[in-house]
Amino acid sequence: MRILIVSRAFLPSLVCLLLAASVAMAGERDRFAGLSGNLDIAGGTAHIPVMKEAAKRIMTANPNIRITVAGGGSGVGVQQVGEGLVAIGNTGRALTPGETEKYGLVSFPFAIDGVAVAVSPDNPVAALTRAQVRDIFAGKVRNWKELGGADAPIHLYTRDEASGTREVFWEKMLGKGEVATAANVVASNGAMKTAVAKDKDAIGYVGIGFIDKTIKAPPLDGVAPTQENAASGQYPITRKLYMNTKGKPQGLTEAFIAYILGPDGAVMSEAAGYIPIK
Repeated sequence: MRILIVSRAFLPSLVCLLLAASVAMAGERDRFAGLSGNLDIAGGTAHIPVMKEAAKRIMTANPNIRITVAGGGSGVGVQQVGEGLVAIGNTGRALTPGETEKYGLVSFPFAIDGVAVAVSPDNPVAALTRAQVRDIFAGKVRNWKELGGADAPIHLYTRDEASGTREVFWEKMLGKGEVATAANVVASNGAMKTAVAKDKDAIGYVGIGFIDKTIKAPPLDGVAPTQENAASGQYPITRKLYMNTKGKPQGLTEAFIAYILGPDGAVMSEAAGYIPIK
């Protein structure tokens, strides 16, 4: 067993550090002091890891607070918060002027994410250009051997039109170009990752925060789709993640948003693979 020996001279400094950390943690918890009730959240699926972790931490420390987190995509987030069905509607894109005016929504961006092409780790194609990706999704390139891969048909996967991830991919990667009607439609970033991981001939797209060893994200025009490259601007397919409320948030909703925008929220966003907005 290793024993940590602290000199008497160092003790006052150590006590100050521990006290400062305790005060900071208490400050985060103080946001919810005296609050109770339910908080329902829905919308963008890229947000879910951060929202669920925050909900777990808050409910563990505050038994009188209950938080539910659902997906559905950015379109669902806008519709449900606009119609008063949830307190926070998440989107992986900025609201349109029409959505803001129709529902009186207020946006709170909290993190930056990139969107990357995803293929099976077994796919030998090691890199792609944006022109190649556009041709693949338009159905002009249909076999992996045209890209230096195996002689196998390309299986396309995309998201439905309510998806903020799809909208960013369509606008910034495909230049608002065509997506072949033969593409398989999946419901979330998590479902996309699972579908691509199980299909060695697949190609789809996910938020960079969802990339792990089960899928491969080839460099695009020579730039690896990492959060570091997204933050520096080298990787161009990026978007902000937003929380949206109907009017100015109050009470538990206001506290939750402040918590996500605070130090704990930044840690949770980084852990989920995103870049916190400071």
